Amino acid sequence: MLLNCDLGESYGSWAMGLDAEVMPHIDQANIACGFHGGDPLTIGNTLAMAAEHGVQVGAHPAYPDLVGFGRRSMALSAEEIISSMHYQIAALEGMARTAGLTLAYVKPHGALYNDMMAREEVRHAIMRAMAAYHSELLLMLQATPEADTHRAEAADFGLELLFEAFADRCYDDDGRLLSRRRPGAVHNRENMLAQVAQLKAQGTVTTVSGKTLELSVDTLCVHGDNPEGVQAIREIRALIQGS
Repeated sequence: MLLNCDLGESYGSWAMGLDAEVMPHIDQANIACGFHGGDPLTIGNTLAMAAEHGVQVGAHPAYPDLVGFGRRSMALSAEEIISSMHYQIAALEGMARTAGLTLAYVKPHGALYNDMMAREEVRHAIMRAMAAYHSELLLMLQATPEADTHRAEAADFGLELLFEAFADRCYDDDGRLLSRRRPGAVHNRENMLAQVAQLKAQGTVTTVSGKTLELSVDTLCVHGDNPEGVQAIREIRALIQGS
């Protein structure tokens, strides 16, 4: 199981996340592409840090919503989603190549990620966008009990998936992330480490109501804007490595 983090989300004089503290301890950096966060200088600096620490890089595209940090759903058509995906991925891929890095995967951000998981039409638009892109990239999406269905959908588009679980987020009984508007949606340090240990040892998570869900997980996310997660990153690293 790999460890990933959403990074490069600062914009202008507005600082977001603790990228320098996180980067030495992760395997994959999901880098904002400018639509919800990230500006050219931030992107360049984040890529340079990834290169320094040997971290794999992926694009982290979003709805065009800087004001809402990409956390609000938008009524985009399939064509608009496809074009906005291509625009953002191409921007990051170009900067990555300039930094001597190869883009490996795509992980949608925020509301676009949530809509991808909840709505087939959004998920298929994202898959269409990636299938039409000139480079072969993996799509990172949430590990849920519907993983076999999502894997079959991706195969229809000629795509491979990376299934992701979350260290610092609580799950609902359907295997989705509990809304940030609900109490307990973001774990404290104790619950976060317990969830990571459970995923590593048993391949399961415990939902908000106490239900146990089996998940097939390739990569584990710790959010860079969650200070509890960043402070526990070494312990999380040790847990997933089994040390």
